[in-house]
Amino acid sequence: MKRLHIEHPEDQILTGDLSVLDWFKAEGHMSLKIDGCPAIVWGKDPATGTFFVGTKSVFNKKKIKINHSHEEIDQNHEGEVASILHDCFDCLPHIDDIIQCDFIGYGGDASYTPNALTYVFPEIVRNSIIVAPHTKYEAENDLRDAIASPLYEVFEDTKDVMFVMPDAWERIDEDWDIHTILDFARQMSQMCVFATNSEATKIKKVINTFIKVGAELDPEALATAAECDVNLMRFWNLIHTIKVHMLSLCCDDGPDTYIGKYYSNYGEGYVRTNNFGTYKLVDRRQFSRFNFLNGKMRRVIR
Repeated sequence: MKRLHIEHPEDQILTGDLSVLDWFKAEGHMSLKIDGCPAIVWGKDPATGTFFVGTKSVFNKKKIKINHSHEEIDQNHEGEVASILHDCFDCLPHIDDIIQCDFIGYGGDASYTPNALTYVFPEIVRNSIIVAPHTKYEAENDLRDAIASPLYEVFEDTKDVMFVMPDAWERIDEDWDIHTILDFARQMSQMCVFATNSEATKIKKVINTFIKVGAELDPEALATAAECDVNLMRFWNLIHTIKVHMLSLCCDDGPDTYIGKYYSNYGEGYVRTNNFGTYKLVDRRQFSRFNFLNGKMRRVIR
């Protein structure tokens, strides 16, 4: 299976999955989310043993679009996506693994806006292309069986490719008693009427609508709009507050990031992985709202 949508921790609890509470406490791997576009997958095709590039459509169950040559790129893609794939085919290193990255842009500048965010590097990039690798896949037979995991390997820049892979970490807040807060959250969860999967989908749509229009994420108003238990939305709000504080402790050494003309401390946010799952730490009222309104390529690129 291909890499699935990474959930917000506060949204995960809507159906009663409390493993997020353990996820907050456990240490794990942290990575900076890069807002590039399109997503590029490349490496060795397990079905043929040869080099390939593609978009996320390499994981399609039926109309699979894996490109082992420039001719196949022209057959499967068109326009800007095809042009990017041609350059990636020529520039990306031939490796034995399967890697997914976000495309940032072409060398020759110091400022790039591949999607909603603008990244500013300390000097003009001289490499041919810029990509941000973030996911590794394992597949025995073909890419339809691929299993995703966070990428821990660090790629070294080449003449052709700048690999944007910033270090990310959490600062320690000695005044933040996360264990006591999470114990309270677990008690609070006992008062909730949790949602079914279909009900949770509706609730998440309501939350995103509130964010898009800039409305306050008030538990009572959310519960009324989503027609769900108000205690559930109060619990959601508590987990959201814990997430926001954890986000405030995150640091990285990546390029300067701007949302519109304003400097952003967190950019798109971070991905945090440990034994209890993989979730994203995103400032939804800043990045998510801006992306809803201004993202360039929000459609799925096939």
